[in-house]
Amino acid sequence: HVSLRDLLVLTVATQETDGFRRFLRSAKHFNYTIKVLGRGETWKGGDYMSPPGGGQKVRLLKSALEDIQDENRVILLVDSYDVIFSSGPRELLKKFQQAKHRVVFSAETLIWPDRHLEDKHPHVREGKRFLGAGGFIGYAPNLKQMLSDWSGADSDSDQLFFTKLYINPEKRKSINITLDNKCRLFQNLHGALDEVVLKFEDGRVRARNVLYNTLPVIIHGNGPTKLQINYLGNYIPHLWMFETGCTLCNEGLRPLSGLQSEYPVVVIGIFIQQPTPFVSVFFERLLNLKYPKNRLRLFIYNQELHHEPHILCFLNTIVIFTKNKHDMCRDDIDCEYFFSIDVDVVLKNEDMLRILIELNKPFIAPMMTKPGRLWTNFWGALSADGYYARSEDYMDIVKGRRMGLWNVPYVSHIFLIKADTLRTDLKDPDLFESATLDPDMAFCSKVRNKGVFMFVTNMHTFGRVLSTENYQTNHLHNDLWQIFENPVEWEERYIHENYSKVLRDGLIEMPCPDVYWFPVFTDVACKHLIEEMEHFGQWSGGRNVDKRILGGYENVPTVDIHMNQVGYDKEWQKFLLDYAAPVTEKMYPGYYTMAQFDLAFVVRYKPDEQPALRPHHDASTFTINIALNQVGIDYQGGGCRFLRYNCSVNAPRRGWALLHPGRLTHYHEGLPTIEGVRYISVSFVDP
Repeated sequence: HVSLRDLLVLTVATQETDGFRRFLRSAKHFNYTIKVLGRGETWKGGDYMSPPGGGQKVRLLKSALEDIQDENRVILLVDSYDVIFSSGPRELLKKFQQAKHRVVFSAETLIWPDRHLEDKHPHVREGKRFLGAGGFIGYAPNLKQMLSDWSGADSDSDQLFFTKLYINPEKRKSINITLDNKCRLFQNLHGALDEVVLKFEDGRVRARNVLYNTLPVIIHGNGPTKLQINYLGNYIPHLWMFETGCTLCNEGLRPLSGLQSEYPVVVIGIFIQQPTPFVSVFFERLLNLKYPKNRLRLFIYNQELHHEPHILCFLNTIVIFTKNKHDMCRDDIDCEYFFSIDVDVVLKNEDMLRILIELNKPFIAPMMTKPGRLWTNFWGALSADGYYARSEDYMDIVKGRRMGLWNVPYVSHIFLIKADTLRTDLKDPDLFESATLDPDMAFCSKVRNKGVFMFVTNMHTFGRVLSTENYQTNHLHNDLWQIFENPVEWEERYIHENYSKVLRDGLIEMPCPDVYWFPVFTDVACKHLIEEMEHFGQWSGGRNVDKRILGGYENVPTVDIHMNQVGYDKEWQKFLLDYAAPVTEKMYPGYYTMAQFDLAFVVRYKPDEQPALRPHHDASTFTINIALNQVGIDYQGGGCRFLRYNCSVNAPRRGWALLHPGRLTHYHEGLPTIEGVRYISVSFVDP
């Protein structure tokens, strides 16, 4: 009988990587005793991408065994960077004893590194027949005997050495070696990805081999299966479960509760790589981040001339324009973090930077979404050629059914990296360069290959990413045209903050019979609309002859510009349909509108141009009249009088709409503007 005290776990690790820390965490969870060999040595044993290596492991193990005299000592040797424990030492030892051999190696589906030895492997009735050197367990005397012949170089193949022992019948018998054919102890993932699933059970989670219906104790992401071990390692052991959610999220935090002067210095890099809507809003949100401004450094990398004015408008501070994206943080001794943000990111969460720093990971990204789409700024898996693939848990993470910290193969748009990581693992100057991959994919591929885990968190709502397709830059205020592409952002920018109360709480006034008054536009919307029209500048002369309209004659002309003259008719109809039609249908029950219009225009009233408008009916079923500037500030006088009711709206509020019937009952006139300039937007709906 073997007791738990007899077990010693040996692993080889020459540096502390994220993978090594994950391995140790899983070992600690089950109370394994670990001894690490090779710390501080340079690794000369090759890696799985290059020709076979690993001899260094054998040398280190051989010298470690020399000190062990106890005959009952059981040694488990496993890799560490790509290994996790799925269960504890008691189960491990029980299964080892059930194997009824003195040494048990992990088994592989695929033979490596020498295919020619295939026929020499003993056949098995069921299970895998090839030896894997990434994990084995045995009694110390037998392991000593097994290693006694080793005299190879550090770069020689450990796998080949052990395979040759195993396929030699005499050696196999005298050392007493067998393979764990059905993955009861060891699960190698290479060649076996379809066999392994997550098994959630009674407050724990582990891997299950569905081919042999076994529950392996040790999971090894050998060869090119690093991404799959990363996926399993998001759950095993006990990192995320349905009962508790994320347990990893509360470990190793860095609370920022002290003095603001002690907050880490963060260099924020902002990247503008194509024409992007709402850039000025981006800078407003950036300023709203809750983080001491004197602990932030900023640089802007702009490839888009169109956005120079937006940047200059934001920055009265000095900006360092630099070609290389990371040197500014790497070379600044004070810099502790580099926060990379693309300008199409919407920073909705003002605590974002603090939350990310407190999670205390070398590389962390906040999950970002696009409204109404399944898009996010991370991929849960990669396809064979390195592009997007959907992981099993992707939908649950995106929809917030699983909240936590996720080690993923690709992130983009926004991430936070520790400066130490930039100065060590990621010190290469060409992180974004690749002959075949786009810069983001090249970057993520290099980060993965350096063994740095890219975590994404969806524990909070952080924000979203704008759609930059179809962004035209030929107007003065191009964001006005974004009602189709980025409706959420457009609404936040241009629709009055109290508009939602119009339908919900009945925030509608009735200044005259059947005339309804409600807030619809923000001040910014009013300002942009006026400036857009003045920028276009082709105001009509206010004469009866008007080539712009059907029939060419206007009975009651105004000085105006039509929406279709500035190419805004489709967007305006969408605005009317989304924001005016619901109010119409609420106030005039039984009337339904598709918000069709022949005429929608911005009118300008000036004392020396056209100050007023004589009584008239509108050529509409109903009219929407929005005040675009403010009486008493921008102009004096003005207003609208309904003759039948002898009732006037004298003090129009900027951004508020008047909704009234156009024909028969609501004969009306525009009252004189006596000073300044008055602008209104008028739509004749359902002519």
